[in-house]
Order: sequence, then C-alpha cells, then structure tokens
Amino acid sequence: MKSIISIILIAVSLVIFGFRISKKIQFKQNVSGYLKRAADANTIELANDELTKVIDYLEANNITSGYTSVLWETPDEDIDFWYKNLKASQTELQNLRSESALERTNVLIKLRETLLDTGKNTRVTVPKGLAVYPNNTLWSILMWMAFLSISTGFVILAIESDKRSKKKKEQQLSS
Repeated sequence: MKSIISIILIAVSLVIFGFRISKKIQFKQNVSGYLKRAADANTIELANDELTKVIDYLEANNITSGYTSVLWETPDEDIDFWYKNLKASQTELQNLRSESALERTNVLIKLRETLLDTGKNTRVTVPKGLAVYPNNTLWSILMWMAFLSISTGFVILAIESDKRSKKKKEQQLSS
C-alpha cells in the first residue's frame, strides 16, 4: 500500500513538472524566442516584425502590467517597465525613416542592448516568472508541493524496498 502511495506522489510530481516545462516551452515559442530573433535581426523591418509578434501576444494575453513576484515586488520583475521598453523599441523601429546605414545599425544595436542581457551568458531580458504569469503564486506552491511529494515518494520507496530486502533475508535465514 505504501508503495502505491509513493508511486502516486511521484507521478503527481512528474505531472506538475511536466506542465511547468510545457508553460516554459510555450513562453519561448510565443515571446522569448521572437525577442531573441528581433535582437539578432539584421534589418529594421525584420526586427520590427519579430517584436510585433511578441507585443501582439502580450497584449492578447493581458501581460502588460504587474509584477511576477510572489512575496515582494522587485524592479527585475516589473512587467509594466519591461512592456513599455518593448513598445518604445517598436515605435522607434516603426518611425525610423533614415536611409543612413549608420543610423539604422545604431537602432539595431540599441534594440539588441534592450532585448538582451550580457554577462557570463547572453540571455533575453524578461521578468523572471513571466512564463506562468499571472499564476505565479499558484505555480510556486505547486512546485514546492511537487518537490516535497517526489522526495517523500522516493523516501517511502526506499524504506519499503529496504524492509522487503530485510524480510527476504530473514526468510532465507530461517529456511
């Protein structure tokens, strides 16, 4: 019976982890992937097309303001600031009328600096936890429960396995 409970705990955890992974993949397909492409674009038109896809998705899903934080609000989790930055970049791309290669390149460089964070690794600038917004608190609780469930499930399995092997040894010794 305890083995069944442990298997159920592990299975529930894996389902939660699977859904969380799928949310991250969905976010990459609709937002961060296009932001990376906009940052890598070699033309104003291409950058604008990619950035427009992101902004359309954000507006359609009402991801234009708020914070992704669970406990307290920090600047790196401010969706409103991030969204306004994207809109300002889009406006700049759309309003650029210059034929000067230098000016067009400067705008693309500025866009790249806006969309990407560089440090040890280059990554797309996105508020942490945006993939599960506005359900960040729910997902935080679910992930904690999943970690506890999977840990408990494996501990129960290990204890039950140890009990079975001891019982088997006792039976072999008594035979």
